[in-house]
Amino acid sequence: MYLCSFMDDIEVPQYFLCPISLQIMKDPVTVITGITYDRESIEHWLFTSKKTTCPVSKQALPKGSDLTPNHTLRRLIQAWCTQNASHGIDRIPTPKPPLDKFQVLKLIKHLRQPQLQLKTLRKLELLASENDKNRSHMLDAGVPKAMLLFIATRFKEGQTDGLEEAFSVLNSIPIPSAEAKQLLMENDHIIDSLTWVLGCEMENQELTVKSHAMIVLKTITTDPSSRILERLEPEFFNTIARFLRSGTTRQGSNAALNVLLAACDWGRNRMMMVEAGIVFELIELELGLPEKRTTELILGILFHLCSFADGRAQFLSHRGSIAVVSNRISRVSPAADDRAVLILSIICKFSGTNMVIQEMLKVGAVSRLCSLLQANCDTYLKDTARKILKSHSDEWKDSPCIGVPN
Repeated sequence: MYLCSFMDDIEVPQYFLCPISLQIMKDPVTVITGITYDRESIEHWLFTSKKTTCPVSKQALPKGSDLTPNHTLRRLIQAWCTQNASHGIDRIPTPKPPLDKFQVLKLIKHLRQPQLQLKTLRKLELLASENDKNRSHMLDAGVPKAMLLFIATRFKEGQTDGLEEAFSVLNSIPIPSAEAKQLLMENDHIIDSLTWVLGCEMENQELTVKSHAMIVLKTITTDPSSRILERLEPEFFNTIARFLRSGTTRQGSNAALNVLLAACDWGRNRMMMVEAGIVFELIELELGLPEKRTTELILGILFHLCSFADGRAQFLSHRGSIAVVSNRISRVSPAADDRAVLILSIICKFSGTNMVIQEMLKVGAVSRLCSLLQANCDTYLKDTARKILKSHSDEWKDSPCIGVPN
């Protein structure tokens, strides 16, 4: 918006206006093509919109191109605003110098001094929240790595001061996967420290901090090149079970589910998940009618955990298990249909006791499978549903379904 409501009554020099926003420039900077823009507008163009050309000349702007402050133009604009103060024009204040990498490196050094840590973390948190250019400099300077090392230090000391600020920074500037992989090789306490945070009791912002911790954990464990998931211990899954049970944000729960799904590739992990009571927690979470992606993740994990006897036993020990899975058929997404039908198929094939078969009829699983045969879905999914229905056709002969195809 203009500086004041009287702007339309005053002739503004054209070169005072930013070519992008068409507003008077508060912090004019010149790009390598020689065109001057307001810093906020051109930084949004380059770092938020991810554009790579000069808006006016259409010439390419190399990544990391300098934005040179146009002090002369800024002074002219300030003088013009002062001269027109009687018309209600506010003087534009001199902008503070932009953040650079060297300033960030200095702040990282301050983290090594206990008396400066909290003040420094809050400064980094503020800088990360301001703009994309700041976040780019902070990433280049290694701030995400510094935050993880700070969290690992807090873990060793058993102190929670500063965790809220550190995770806030990491939420704004996620650590790159390659950097995370290298850090995990150099410091074997990173996973332990993040798991510790999930189990900590905190005075303030506990839910937010733990959600952020889980998101970071997901980022560094689900990278395809990481071997962390092969070396997890039972306490890791016990902690995630408690995390899901205690309630969290949607982003936090989905991050936890992504970690569990990735960990399912290893049989020992699936065993530890069952022993930690993950199956029960997943069913409880699904009973809350979460969003589509959450349901898809839950059913994906349950499919893996039902692939062996202990997992199926825990699944069936929950009175709502068959009902909640069958009720998702044709109501969420094709991916959810796939997992739900395969779960029921495994249950019927390996744990299909008379009680289970009757429960499926009682809660509507049979009618759901019947309706799937008439639905527009993949042929193999219809074939799987048909096999389930045929395998127990004698027990379900009184079902209201209109026949079971041969």
